Amino acid sequence: MRSIIAFLNGISRLLLKIWVRTEVVGAKDLTQNTSDNHEDRADDSAKPDKVTFYALPQRSYSAALVVDSETRKHDLPHALESFEIEGKRFNNRVIYLSRSEGNWFRRRNMPYLHPNVPLMFELNKANPNLDIEIIPVNVFWGRSPNKEKSFLKIWLGDTWSVTGPFRRFVSILLNGRNTFVNMSQPINVTQMQAENSKLDEARFLRKLGRILRVHFRHIRTAVIGPDLSHRRTLVHRLVRKPMVKAAIEKEMQDKGISREKAKARAIKYGDEIASNQSHSTIRFLDILLTWVWNKLYNGVNVHNLDGLKKVYKDNEIIYVPCHRSHIDYLLLSYVLFKNGIVPPQIAAGINLNLPVVGPILRRGGAFFMRRSFKDNPLYSAVFDEYLHAIFTSGYSTEYFVEGGRSRTGRTLKPRAGMIAMTVRSFLRDSHKPIVFMPVYIGYEKVFEGGTYIGELRGKSKKKESLSGVFKTIKDLKKNFGKVNLAFGDPIDLNSYLEQENPGWKQQDHGADYRPDWVPKAVSNLSLEVVTQINKAAVLNPINMVSLALLATPKQSMDEKILSQTLNLYRDLAQDMPYSHLTQLPEGDGQDWIHYAEEMNAIERLKHPLGDIIRVDEEQAVMLTYYRNNVIHLYAIPSMLACLFINNMKMKRQDAIRFATTIYPYLKAELFLHWQEDEIQPVVEQWLDLCVEKGYLSADGEFLVRPSVSSNDYIILSVLSEQVIQILERYYIAIALLQRSGSGTLTKDEMVQNCSLMAQRISILHGLNAPEFFDKALFKNLIDELLERQVLSLDDEKIIFGDSINIIAEDARILLNAELRRSILQVTLN
Repeated sequence: MRSIIAFLNGISRLLLKIWVRTEVVGAKDLTQNTSDNHEDRADDSAKPDKVTFYALPQRSYSAALVVDSETRKHDLPHALESFEIEGKRFNNRVIYLSRSEGNWFRRRNMPYLHPNVPLMFELNKANPNLDIEIIPVNVFWGRSPNKEKSFLKIWLGDTWSVTGPFRRFVSILLNGRNTFVNMSQPINVTQMQAENSKLDEARFLRKLGRILRVHFRHIRTAVIGPDLSHRRTLVHRLVRKPMVKAAIEKEMQDKGISREKAKARAIKYGDEIASNQSHSTIRFLDILLTWVWNKLYNGVNVHNLDGLKKVYKDNEIIYVPCHRSHIDYLLLSYVLFKNGIVPPQIAAGINLNLPVVGPILRRGGAFFMRRSFKDNPLYSAVFDEYLHAIFTSGYSTEYFVEGGRSRTGRTLKPRAGMIAMTVRSFLRDSHKPIVFMPVYIGYEKVFEGGTYIGELRGKSKKKESLSGVFKTIKDLKKNFGKVNLAFGDPIDLNSYLEQENPGWKQQDHGADYRPDWVPKAVSNLSLEVVTQINKAAVLNPINMVSLALLATPKQSMDEKILSQTLNLYRDLAQDMPYSHLTQLPEGDGQDWIHYAEEMNAIERLKHPLGDIIRVDEEQAVMLTYYRNNVIHLYAIPSMLACLFINNMKMKRQDAIRFATTIYPYLKAELFLHWQEDEIQPVVEQWLDLCVEKGYLSADGEFLVRPSVSSNDYIILSVLSEQVIQILERYYIAIALLQRSGSGTLTKDEMVQNCSLMAQRISILHGLNAPEFFDKALFKNLIDELLERQVLSLDDEKIIFGDSINIIAEDARILLNAELRRSILQVTLN
């Protein structure tokens, strides 16, 4: 009988081998270990004999055949070969942890004790010289969905659902050529039995089975993602949590409703929030999005993926991208999936839960949240518990700390709500380490560009609608260039909290996990996240051309001079990169000009003395968006250029003092990554580089700018324009405060007046940049002045002392006299 079984196994193995193609992980390491053990036993005859078994998560003859084939191929003990040891006969070396039961329509896995397992226990007790090990093996049919173009193949690929023999047979036929085999490091049963000698056979075998099942679950989670098949169970489990139960009680009292009604409302909220991620849907979306990206973009460049791969296996990853477009949701998940990383659960605004679109997004991993729920404690409790459930269940998560999409291209001031909920969840249960992964996404042409221009000019924001989704289909014919997606430096939450509050794990955090020190820590962490996003910024040709052309009075430049200026920006970024993650586009200035022409970002005016590159009004407004993506990379040299454009010579120490004084306000608006005590050596290095390049010259303790008629002065002038509008807003605010006097304006009145003044100056001076008078930027500036105690509030009125006059004097150093006069004239009107 054994000969007949061996013959049938051999025939089946050969038939399967004709069709199945495998990618194997771990077999080479096992082969090397086996070889080393053979050598050790040859050197030391006292070494125990090794007996190897292979564990599969569920009973599957086809999977056992694959394992048998791979063990033969890699010179390991053959999986389906019978053997005898110590008088006990084993038909093969394979053990199963479960078997499928049920009918054609509904099947489930049931725990199963394979007969080899008790024999293994008895064998070990009878002969302690044996060294028994179990090698866990997972076989995945169709784990390479990025190679698939068939929806049927994807549907029949491996998931968490239990499959019957017929579906498995069809799956092998369709997906057998993309089979993934994971062979893990062995579990030493002999050693484990010695460590658990007090356990009887039944308890030991249960423990062994539990260890193997947990291991298989972790491997399956890493390969195909967490088990997402119990959404309804998860939603109903939320209402049994203490925080939600307390909120239900409060809802009953506040609204005068029954417990059943309050509980039903909580379940309704959970159902509204929870994702219904489906592996099949994700694989369908992969095919669809591959087609969309090929239509929309010339490619997606991914940077610093290795930085993510170093941390994603052992940590709960919270992806925190900048938010420039609705495409961001899809793009990050697509990039992760293409690189073999499980797509995250994504926090999406409830406005995207549209008919047809909403269910697709939900099955793609989106969970939906209302814009504000501070006045709805029951919804807040359910949402908090849902987040805690996905964090502690091993799901990676994605949310946008800026809240909404940036209409100006700048990284927006963070909204700390989601980070606060993440921190509270971590305080409750920190067994799974959490790492924030900042992600920078840079477009050469943003999909919603036309909409953003309209909104900046005063048009009301259009609500998302199904008709709007269909209208965008016509945009698939347009060329949107390339996309750059860069992963930043990870932020370990445990280390960050330890830095903010040493010994936090040993502290009592209260029933609602809101200790006094958390709000400040959350605020700092939120700022650190957006700072790290900016740190990972990638330059592209459209960014570079925008930086140069928008620095000219008429947004036009001779082609040769423009090319030289672009090369200057390239050289500065190479000689003094903003961070170790800074990436430059390929080519030089002339290449970028031609590329920008092809993208219709600029236009060429032919002229016998040399072509002129220019932009029209709409192009100029759109280019400010792409300039603002990367303006922070040149903030420090631009600030220094402002000093010397308006001052022919200056003591080096004075230049350093002015730069360090103004830096905190640049940092607050542009989220620069240097701390205030780190900026002085950075300023000194930039001054040294400017002297080396010839943009400044040293004369004893003084630094001197070039002659106004020189080419170096023109370059210095263009460079100064990058942050000039930030400094202008700064001076507008100071001038308005001086004119109005202390204790006369509220914060809101101050922001409104600053915005109106900036808008007037923009019209008078032809500044084609709507974000110049953006209220949010003035609000951030006033907040920073309040934070630094330059200003304070008394009964909601802004008050200040004589220090405001010193700041005004410093501002005069940075701005030329004509511009200062214009601002003062507007403030006096």
